Amino acid sequence: MTSPNTTIAPNPQFRRDGWIDLCGEWGFAHDDADQGIKESWWNKTDAFDRRITVPYPPESKLSGLRETGFHPVIWYRRTFPAPTLAPGEKLLLNFGAVDYAATVWLNGHCVGSHEGGHVPFSLDVTHALIEGDQVLVVRAEDQPEDVRIPRGKQDWLEAPHAIWYHRTSGIWQPVWLSVVPDLHLTDIHFVPDLANYRVRCEVRLNTVPTEPVALTIKLTAHAKLLAQQTVVMAESEMRIDIAVPQLENGVHRDYLLWTPERPNLIDAEIVFDGAKQDKVASYLGLRSVGVGAQRFLLNGLPYYLRMVLGQNYWPESHLAAPSPEALKREVELIKEMGFNGVRIHQKIEDPRFLYWCDVLGLIVWEEMPSAYGFSNSAIERLSKEWMAAIRRDKSHPCIVAWVPLNESWGVSQIADRPDQAHYASALYHLTKALDPSRPAISNDGWELVESDIWSVHDYAPDGAGLASRFHETADLKAMLEGMGPARRRIVLDGRDLGDKPIMLTEFGGLSYLPKQGEKWHGYSTVDDPKDFEARLRDIFSAIAAMPHVAGYCYTQVTDTEQEVNGLLTEGRTPKLPFETLRDITTMPAASLPHEQIDNARRKARAAAEDAEPID
Repeated sequence: MTSPNTTIAPNPQFRRDGWIDLCGEWGFAHDDADQGIKESWWNKTDAFDRRITVPYPPESKLSGLRETGFHPVIWYRRTFPAPTLAPGEKLLLNFGAVDYAATVWLNGHCVGSHEGGHVPFSLDVTHALIEGDQVLVVRAEDQPEDVRIPRGKQDWLEAPHAIWYHRTSGIWQPVWLSVVPDLHLTDIHFVPDLANYRVRCEVRLNTVPTEPVALTIKLTAHAKLLAQQTVVMAESEMRIDIAVPQLENGVHRDYLLWTPERPNLIDAEIVFDGAKQDKVASYLGLRSVGVGAQRFLLNGLPYYLRMVLGQNYWPESHLAAPSPEALKREVELIKEMGFNGVRIHQKIEDPRFLYWCDVLGLIVWEEMPSAYGFSNSAIERLSKEWMAAIRRDKSHPCIVAWVPLNESWGVSQIADRPDQAHYASALYHLTKALDPSRPAISNDGWELVESDIWSVHDYAPDGAGLASRFHETADLKAMLEGMGPARRRIVLDGRDLGDKPIMLTEFGGLSYLPKQGEKWHGYSTVDDPKDFEARLRDIFSAIAAMPHVAGYCYTQVTDTEQEVNGLLTEGRTPKLPFETLRDITTMPAASLPHEQIDNARRKARAAAEDAEPID
């Protein structure tokens, strides 16, 4: 069977030649009685009496199963021919994501395990290889009712309710093999430092070299060499500062910087000259993000964030994308609607989606999927997985903010319990320790502790309701320091608001009036497309007129199961023409006067192009 994942590398920012795709048809079995370990299913073939298409979860249509009930333990099996290994080479088995806990056997040998349903892991399986076909078996455990594991929008009830959806269990991102030297690269991160005309490269090896080894990093832009540097690595980790003199030219550097409007990317080649050479291809974007003077800053300048909430859930494949092309199309659709960013909600998205955001120019807020219970195990699980997510994604130029918690999910008594407030604060500081180059929001929506942006969720049904809280300085200050629209305090512990930006990071959620008997969840309804357009214009014009709001995030991109408040249907069809949506979402923001000037200039230029020439 043809694999559904052959058109693009599983991690486009860490590419080796010759990776081998293991997606496609596998053997499959439910293990509701949890007998597989006792009966050694890794050594059996008759237990796997069904077929599944990987990487689609068994709850989804594209898996070939579409079984949405509670099945806490599932097993996978397939065979593959092992690639020929030269002396000094290893074979790595890589998983993009397995929800939630995975144990892996190769040829009857347990080669490793992993916990964390949204992040990748790799296993060295060299020692377990045999002659002929290799037998790979995976056991995945995802307890559907355990609210102390990070689950995001996956429902803990058997049928979806309110704003939660059908589950995504087991393998849901690509599986692949890669041949590497015994001593090889495992991580490469780039951190631009525009103020000092350089890029910091953070490199990690799988182990400490027995003797110092040369590492060469080459950066190119538009097929021209920007910088090249060779260093000697004697430890397993190293930070290298690479000078980029072209950044010193204040005019020319605009052609190098990454923005959504001009998403320039720098190609990177990393060559590690151990006993056997390891070569990895990557890329980066030269850009800075930050906050100041109540504004979000991109490359040191105020930039208005026009974001939309992305569940990134497909009816036929759930959290897994139906194809690599669907990931690209999702980015294109968001941009066609006029947005410059997306807040990926309760999901660590596939690296290939982030790649297209980098390439096509779409800002991303990355948000950790929530657990819904608070305990020591919940703290440990979420913190560990969040660290792995940041480690995987911190080099993507599209990502401009980190969000470890949302709407007090998992810390529902944060306003009254010091332990939960300390946890939220600790997650903020952990995030900043791992990546101080980006803003972090401790608890998006309300009940914020430490935070670089004051983010508020407000589902007022009309523009007047929003304006009553956000337009006037006194009203806005009273809301931030007091009770918010969801009957929750916005900022806890009397913290000084300072000069941090204020953003409306969830609003809208408009949906058509449901039909009788239709399963529905929304925030407010409209009667028809004409009413839909009028309500959108009312709400967006009110936000555009707010002098103190630095950006927004509309709920949401698509209808998702019973949550039918998308600008697109679940089949990705727009509910209003794209040009109408763009006209609404790109209204000039009063908080950034240059937008009104630029808009007037664009209109004048367009009018001049349409004018009759003078004889």
